[in-house]
Amino acid sequence: MHKLSRLASALLLGALISFPAAAQKAASGAVATVNGVAIPQTVANAFVAEQKAQGAPDTPELKNAVREELIRRELLVQEAKKLNLDKQPDVSAQADLARQAIFIRAFVQDFVKKHPISDQDLKAAYDKMKTQMGNTEYKVRHILVEQEDEAKTIIANLKKGAKFDELAKQSKDPGSKDKGGDLGWNSTASYVKPFGDAVGSLSKGKYTETPVKTDFGYHVILLEDSRPLTAPPFDQIKPQLAQRLQQEQIQRYVNDLRAKAKVQ
Repeated sequence: MHKLSRLASALLLGALISFPAAAQKAASGAVATVNGVAIPQTVANAFVAEQKAQGAPDTPELKNAVREELIRRELLVQEAKKLNLDKQPDVSAQADLARQAIFIRAFVQDFVKKHPISDQDLKAAYDKMKTQMGNTEYKVRHILVEQEDEAKTIIANLKKGAKFDELAKQSKDPGSKDKGGDLGWNSTASYVKPFGDAVGSLSKGKYTETPVKTDFGYHVILLEDSRPLTAPPFDQIKPQLAQRLQQEQIQRYVNDLRAKAKVQ
């Protein structure tokens, strides 16, 4: 049996207690009328659909819980309006943002439905991904510093026998400095081009003897090991590819709208 969502579960007891009242007919087209204000059935339907999407079973108990929640919300909205909170600029702005988010979500859902990604596009994206990944992945460590001279000093110390993981403590990369500069296993395509090119040119156990410059700073890179890389099967990665292509498609549409828009 599916569990009700957290909201529905929290409200279920109160809704069951008030079941006789809930069963009474409200105004036409409304799920309830609170102090003369009708709550449209369409609002209740949307709320129920949201709960079902989160795993709640479609039961009379759920509908009663949603009805009770909407009644309580309406009561709080009425109290807020009595205090003129709806007229406060920051509250009004938040309401506008929430309304925008709803419209945007509806647009994206409609756009995705009308512009499905074809299997041909998915296969082309998969082939491109495999080409970019290459056939090898690398276990890499690096030390990132601000200035080229700092990187040169690190390289000089490595040549004198200093330990890479000890020198990595001075790295400005917070994600790897406390792990000896370890970046784990990745293909060269996972890195920015200068970094990836440097990794691909190294032999196992070797480090870059000249600093590698990227937009992040200067790197000293150590290649610990390499191994063959096999791309995941197409069917396994197909959902992620579809999501990525949909996002790119929407982004292109938004960029086109932005280019054509008259903005002052």
